[in-house]
Order: sequence, then structure tokens, then C-alpha cells
Amino acid sequence: MFKKILIANRGEIACRVIKTARRMGIATVAVYSDADRDALHVEMADEAVHIGPAAAAESYLVAEKIIAVCKETGAEAVHPGYGFLSERASFCEALEREGIVFIGPKPKAIRAMGDKIESKKFANAAKVSTVPGHLGVIEDAAHAEKIAGQIGYPVMIKASAGGGGKGMRIAWNEAEVRDGFDRARSEARSSFGDDRVFIEKYIVDPRHIEIQVLADAHGSTVYLGERECSIQRRNQKVVEEAPSPFLDGKTRQAMGKQSVALAKVVDYQSAGTVEFIVDRDRNFYFLEMNTRLQVEHPVTELVTGIDLVEQMIRIAAGETLPFSQKDIKLNGWAIESRLYAEDPYRNFLPSIGRLTRYRPPAEGWHGSTIVRNDTGVFEGAEISMYYDPMIAKLCAWAPDRSAAIDAMGQALDGFVVDGIAHNLPFLSALMKHPRWREGRLSTGFIAEEYPHGFAPMAPDQREEALLAAVALSTALIEADRRERHIDRLRASDGKLREEWVVKIGTDYVPVRLAGGLVTIPFDMEMEAAGEKFHVVTDWRPGGPVWNGAIDGRAVTAQVRPVLNGMRIDWQGLAVRATVFTPRHAELDCLMPVKVPPDTSKLLLCPMPGLVISIAVAEGQEVKAGETLAVVEAMKMENVLRAERDLVVGKINAKPGESLAVDAVILEFA
Repeated sequence: MFKKILIANRGEIACRVIKTARRMGIATVAVYSDADRDALHVEMADEAVHIGPAAAAESYLVAEKIIAVCKETGAEAVHPGYGFLSERASFCEALEREGIVFIGPKPKAIRAMGDKIESKKFANAAKVSTVPGHLGVIEDAAHAEKIAGQIGYPVMIKASAGGGGKGMRIAWNEAEVRDGFDRARSEARSSFGDDRVFIEKYIVDPRHIEIQVLADAHGSTVYLGERECSIQRRNQKVVEEAPSPFLDGKTRQAMGKQSVALAKVVDYQSAGTVEFIVDRDRNFYFLEMNTRLQVEHPVTELVTGIDLVEQMIRIAAGETLPFSQKDIKLNGWAIESRLYAEDPYRNFLPSIGRLTRYRPPAEGWHGSTIVRNDTGVFEGAEISMYYDPMIAKLCAWAPDRSAAIDAMGQALDGFVVDGIAHNLPFLSALMKHPRWREGRLSTGFIAEEYPHGFAPMAPDQREEALLAAVALSTALIEADRRERHIDRLRASDGKLREEWVVKIGTDYVPVRLAGGLVTIPFDMEMEAAGEKFHVVTDWRPGGPVWNGAIDGRAVTAQVRPVLNGMRIDWQGLAVRATVFTPRHAELDCLMPVKVPPDTSKLLLCPMPGLVISIAVAEGQEVKAGETLAVVEAMKMENVLRAERDLVVGKINAKPGESLAVDAVILEFA
């Protein structure tokens, strides 16, 4: 077994590998860029070496620097994590020449499966079901149009060396093929240094289901069940689960056997994932094989009890798999939610900044469920513009799917993140979405259920009453603390007002107390908007998370102080709450409402990013839907289009400029 390994990555996956290596008694070496000098993986590793500037192309993607650090520190092997150099055969070969072990597959398999065009040829040879398409390289936009017409719309344009949703576009007509071809090539060139793209038939209402495989160097190959990855945004996975609520045993076995056959054809050794799209009739088609550890691997670990990182290390060290296919059992249900630094209320655009507060839920057993959080950040850490916006992967396991969803919902509601925009409200709302809970999924779920983006949700009447109960209990506990303060000039008479009004958003909810005293734990009967509640909580002033029970139902919400009130976040709801006496509520109704400024004649930068191009000129007439500018953020190109017909007045930005969120790019006449 290795004595020391280097992790050629950063963030949560570097921390994840370090944890397993530490448990196995293996010393670890971290590498870091200027932007990651104070990162968590640097602190966790036994040794850490600086390898260059913040840009990945000058640090994490430079194979020579990684190899030099291996020699300097005596690392015997390299775990690449995912992304960066994890699927680059030339890196694997360079390590081999230096006598350093690559913890992953051999170069042959990486080349065969890492290239989407070549992988489909191998899949055909192995009799694996594949999607109709053109496997050759597309020369130009005109060639792309011709091929798309032959295949039949809709089609998917994909970067051959792509991954993570980058370099990928869906086209429903010729115009979209031309635009999608250019954008896919540009993103592929920027992200992977390879602008080759190919086209295949787009399956309508598909599910994205993948099979995890493990193979050693002694001929043993097994599959560890499947992962459902259909909840995606812009082809980027957001929520994954294992097993799939859609597959039956027969389909699972057929997909598993084809995955094993494909792995054997290329002499695969290590952990790998064979991805399929599955139609509504459970027909499945090979999509690609990822020759590395997947982001969503924890859900497989939770339902199988197998540490995939450990197995990768053992396989690389020459050991045999300690189990066969008949030993693989799927136990319970696991869900993973990806916490991203992106604003769900701005169409999920990236967000950067400092984590002024970062308090994930406690890991481990919670009754009959398990919570796990794979992360690479800490409170005070900086989310930069240079890397992927993922902050953490929150996982929940339970004996069945419904319980796992409930456990995930509770964990998300208790996950405190301040300082940046993030997608926790969306993830939390998703856990109570009827279609998600029923398992009626497709890769178009988010686009179909949120066609105009994720907007702030309005609570229904019962939810308003529940939120009012949370707000009033919080206000009463805080008031009781103030009343008991030793420096208070006038002592409290001990009487508790029975009638209150809680303003939730713009609605006024009357609340009546059944009497009693304010205690900690708080335990009181209330009646809000005609609903009777028994409220119990151990919340204390200053705590960001309100944990308690309302009529026996466990409730976890986040409470943050704001001017003259509080903000409550719960199950995707984010409401402002203010507690009034009835008379104060009457007066509040008379207060004028502040109107937001008019920005209809401005094109604002929706996220911090780099201006790639300005597509218009001053004085130009533009039609609705035409491109105005392209802004790049966190490796993704975002096309900003005209929402209506207009005339460009003044251009305030130029290509190459870095802009802050809401910076004015264009002014319209």
C-alpha cells in the first residue's frame, strides 16, 4: 500500500480524498493556487505545496507542476479527483514515465472513454445501446445544419471533450444549430482546450441514469447499482439519488451488465461511471463513460456501504476487489443536493464573495436517518470567480425514499449560509414539490416546473399561520430576555399580552395566545388565522436556526434579524416577519410602500463576470431575442438577449472588462 499520495485537485473532492487516505493511514499532499492559499484542503493535508496563479490553466491544469511536487514530496501516487487532469491520458502517461501511480484507469481506457466520439464507437463494438447520431467531427456551422437535418430535430450539440454541462446545446431548428454550434465550440475551447463537437438525437423527456462500476487489474468488474441524476439545470446535475425511483430490477440488471461489458472491452481498472439516458418506456441509450470519480458518488457509498475512494486507492496499489457481484446489495435510499454559489432568484447566475456565516447541519445519525456533508469551505472562506461554484454536497440516507426526502428537507432548512447568494431556497422548495416526491422526473424537470425561473414563493394560509407562530415565539423569547436584563430601568409586571398580529410579507396574521409563561424550552398554545398550534422550541436569542415542533411536526427554520423584524427561511419560503400589537398593526397599514427604481432602460450585468463580447453598436435597432452581449462567469458563457424591441443608446462596457453584479452594460434610448 502507498505511504503517501498527492491529491491533484481542490475544494470538497480534495477534502473527501484526504479523509479516506487518513483513515487508511496514508499521508497526503495538497497542491494549491494563489486563490486557494487558505483553503480547507490545504489545512487538512499533511503537506501542501503552492503551484501557481489562481487561473486553473496556470496551476491545477499544469501536469509538469504536479509531477514536480510529487518528486519534491516523495508522493508515490496521485488521486486526480474529478475535473482538471482527471481524464487526461497524457497526464497519466507522464506520471507513469516518472514511476508515479495514477489512481484511476489506464491511458487506453481514458482515451477510449474520455472522448465522447470514440466512446460511442467502443460502445457500438460492445453491443451497448447508443443514441442515433453523427460520430464524426463537425467541420463548421453549415455542416452542423446538414447533419442535424438528417438526424431530425431536436438535436444535441456536445463538446467531444466536454463534461459538467459545458460545451452543450439543444437545438430545435436551423437557427439554433448555428448559434449552438458556435457557443458549444467556444465553451469547449475555453474549458477543455478542444473545440471538437458532435451531434446526436435529443431524446424528449429523458431520464439521466448512470451505473457505477468498479474494476481491478485482475479481471474482476462489478456494478454498484444506479444513480438517478435527472434533476438538472443547464445540463448540470443539481440533485441525485440512489437508487432510481423509475428502474425495475430487470432494467437495472440489463444496464449493469452492459456497463460491465463496456468496461471490460477497454480493460477498465478503477471506479468509473457509465451514463445512460432512459426514455419513458425504460429503453436506455449509452451517453458517455466518465473515467473518474463522479461528483455524486456519495449516494452510492451510502446505499452500498462501499468507500469508492478507498477502492480506487486499493485497485491502483494492485489489490483485488474484496467482493463479487452477488455481494453487492442496495440498502435504503440516499439523496444528494449540490449547494451552489448561485442566485436562484436571478436565473441561477453565479455569485462570489466571502462566507460570512457557514453552519452546515450536524453529520451522522439523526434517529433512523444519516446526514453527510462533503465540503471544501469554512466560515470566512472566499468563493472566487476562478472555479466551479459548488460549495458543498449535502447527503441524506433513510430506509426509504420518502423518509430520505424528509431528512434532506430538514437538513437543508438547517443549513446556514450567509454572505453570498446560493441555491438553498430552491433545493429546499424542491424537497416538497409533488412531482419530485412522486418520482415523475426528466432532465427537463426544472425548465418545465420553473419556466420563468425560480421566483420567491408565497406561503399559503396554513404556512402563513405556521410562520406566524415561529415569528411570535421568537419575538416573545427575545422580549422575555430583554425584560429580565439586570440594567432594565422598569421591571416587567410579568403579564403576557394575549392578542398579537404578525405581518408575513404584506399579510397581517392575527395570533392569540392561550396564556402561560415564556420559558426555555418555549412551550405554548397559539391560535393563528383560525389554526390552533402547540409550539415547542429550544431556540435562544441569536441562534440562526429555529428547531422545534408545531403540533408534533418537526420544524427547522432559519431566523435572521432585519430592521424592525426578522426574515424566516423555511422549505423554500423566504418571508419578512414583523410582530405587532393590534394597534401598531393598524398604524403599519397606513405606511407608504417604497417603489423600486426603474431599470427597464438598462442592461445590467446579472452576475460578476468577464465581458466576452458586445454584439450591438450605439444607435442600433435590436429585435426581441437578439443577442446584446456575452458574459463569462465560472467557466460558463451567458448570452444576454433583448427582452423586447429597442434602440441601443450608450455602451458602458467593452470586451475584456470584469464587471460586478448589476453593473450597467448598455443603456437604451
